[in-house]
Amino acid sequence: MTMNLHAVRAIYRFEMNRTWRTLMQSIISPVISTSLYFVVFGAAIGSRIPQVGSVSYGAFIVPGLVMLSLLTQSISNASFGIYFPKFTGTIYELLSAPVSTLEIVASYVGAAATKSILLGLIILATAGLFVPLRIEHPFWMVLFLVLTAVTFSLVGFIIGIWADGFEKLQVVPLLIVTPLAFLGGSFYSIDMLPPFWQTVALFNPVVYLISGFRWSFYGMADVGVGVSLAMTLVFLSVSLAIVAWIFKTGYRLKA
Repeated sequence: MTMNLHAVRAIYRFEMNRTWRTLMQSIISPVISTSLYFVVFGAAIGSRIPQVGSVSYGAFIVPGLVMLSLLTQSISNASFGIYFPKFTGTIYELLSAPVSTLEIVASYVGAAATKSILLGLIILATAGLFVPLRIEHPFWMVLFLVLTAVTFSLVGFIIGIWADGFEKLQVVPLLIVTPLAFLGGSFYSIDMLPPFWQTVALFNPVVYLISGFRWSFYGMADVGVGVSLAMTLVFLSVSLAIVAWIFKTGYRLKA
């Protein structure tokens, strides 16, 4: 069975065009917000913590800030992208069209991941204006960037299917993902924590994402890069399995 590339391209382009129509909300606002984090934390805390390992504190927090933005924006873009057709009722036209489950997911998740990756690269370029950045392992940096964007776009897709109101679209990002990102080593190394809290931190899945991403920049990590990659692939597999179950059972899709 061949993939209907025309359908995938049509949905993908529709979602990407929505980004350009809402450029301030989709791109400019997250970049400004992240830059403010960088300026405030880099200036206020960076003056007290000159270096973490062999890296200046300002440069150290850049991967964490990029990952924080990547997680929240991937979820937000994908959840709203699939929820809006549910809200307007047009999703039934999509489900009755000759478009497979794989094509629907690839379109919406691909568009959300593309937006997030683009945003992450813009934030990286912006950070380069403030601190000297180096990327020791560019291939791994791109790999972690893409895998994380796709994984959390799938999570956002699941949230968009689950939500039955606009307020629920914000519950998981605000109450779960953002706190986990802040506690996952975005602004510090978990080696700075007491032994007990280091152990507790290892139960935070975001630690593995940020650690692997930071390793690709500076060659330093809180956990092994192999473990980070394995955990990222586990999150991706679980998300794919949940999406497959949703379409198989028709959960929140069929009236």
